[in-house]
Amino acid sequence: MSEPLQAPRGTFDILPDQAPLRLVVEKTARSVLESAGYERIETPTFEPTELFTRSVGEATDIVQKEMYSFKDGGERSLTLRPEVTAPIVRAYLQHGMHKLPQPVKLWYLSSCFRYERAQKGRYRQFWQIGAEALGSDDPAVDAESIALLAEILEQLGVGGLQLRVGSLGGAPARERYRELLKAHLRANEDQLTEDAKARIELNPLRAFDSADESTRVVMSTAPLLLDHLEKEDLDHFAEVRALLDAIELPYTIDPTLVRGLDYYARTVFEFSSEALGAQSGVGGGGRYDGLAEQIDGPPTPGFGWAAGIERILLAAEGLPQPAPLTVLFVALADTDAATRTTAFSLSSAARRAGVPTQIEMAGRSIKGQFKHADRLETRFVAVVSREAVELKDFENGETTAFADADAALAAVLRGRGVA
Repeated sequence: MSEPLQAPRGTFDILPDQAPLRLVVEKTARSVLESAGYERIETPTFEPTELFTRSVGEATDIVQKEMYSFKDGGERSLTLRPEVTAPIVRAYLQHGMHKLPQPVKLWYLSSCFRYERAQKGRYRQFWQIGAEALGSDDPAVDAESIALLAEILEQLGVGGLQLRVGSLGGAPARERYRELLKAHLRANEDQLTEDAKARIELNPLRAFDSADESTRVVMSTAPLLLDHLEKEDLDHFAEVRALLDAIELPYTIDPTLVRGLDYYARTVFEFSSEALGAQSGVGGGGRYDGLAEQIDGPPTPGFGWAAGIERILLAAEGLPQPAPLTVLFVALADTDAATRTTAFSLSSAARRAGVPTQIEMAGRSIKGQFKHADRLETRFVAVVSREAVELKDFENGETTAFADADAALAAVLRGRGVA
C-alpha cells in the first residue's frame, strides 16, 4: 500500500490545535492597528508578474530565484505574491484611494509564497501581518508605524526584542553612494563570494547582508550610506528618531541595515528576537516613496512593514491561551428518534442564543460522553432522555432536572449571566 500524499516541502498545515494561537495574533494585530485608524485590506493571491519585477527589483533574490510564476490560460504571466506591499500599492492606485483623506492606513493578514530554503520558522508558504500607510511623507507616519509593531510584539510576549533603524536616503544620494560602494567592492573583488560579485553592478547594497566571513570583512571597511545622505534625508531620519525617543522606544542605529526589496528609501527598520537564534528577524519594513511611480502611478509616499506569524509564534513567551470554545455539551441518555430530535433542537437553540455548543455524534456511552465533555472543558452538560433533561454545572457541581429543553437552556443562560 502506497504512502498517503503529503504537503509540498516547505509548506505546512495549520491544525486545529494550532489555530487558536494564530487567532490571538490576528486579534492583537487588529486591536492595535485599528485603534490607530488602520483598516483591513486583502489582495489577490496572484498578481501580474510584472508588478513584482518592476517594484521588488529584478536584481533581488525574490525575483531572480524565489517567485512562483506561471502562465494562465490566456498566456499571461502571473505570480503567487511573494510580498504584499506592491499589491496594496497597486490596489491603492487602481481603486482611486488617493481621493480619500491621506494617509490611507491599511492592514492585512495574508499568505505569501517564496521558493527558498525551508528552515525553522521560514517556509515556502508563510503568513504575514502587515501595515501600510500611503499618501504622507511625514516622519510621524514612520515613527507611529514602528511603534505599532512594537506594541503588537510586546502584547504577544515576543521575548528579547531589539529594534534597529537606519536610512537609505532619497534616490539621488543613494545613486551617488552606489558608485562609491561599487568602487569599494571592485577593489576587493578577490575576497567576495561569487554571489556578491554578481551583485556589484545591479544591487551592491545587498553585500551588507552576506553571511560569508570574507565578504563581511570587506564590508566592515565599506563607505556607509548614512555618511552620504542629503540634508533633507538626514532631517527626516532625525525627526523619526526624536519621535521614537519621545515614546521611549529603544533602538540601535544600524548604518548597514538594508532590506531585501529594491523599493525602500529613507527610513528602514527591523525587529529581531534573541529567542530565534541566528535567524532572528521577526518583522520590519520602511519607507517606499517611489514605489507607486515604478508601477505607473503618480508620486505617492508610503511606509509599511510585515511580520511573520510563524516567526512571532516561535518567539512568543507565554502567549495567552484562548478560552475553551464549547460551553454546553448535549449528551444522549437514550438513542430513540424523539430523544435525538430533542437534543438536536436544544443544541441548535443554544447556539442561536450565543452559547457555543456541541452534541454527541459518535455513539459513546454516557460515561464516554462525560469524558469527552471533560476533554472539551465544557461548563455544562445537558443529558437528554425520554423523560427529562438533566443539566450538570461543572462550576458548582450541581445537577438539576428539567421537564423540557427550553427550561434547561434558560438555566444555562442564567448561569452565564445572560438571562
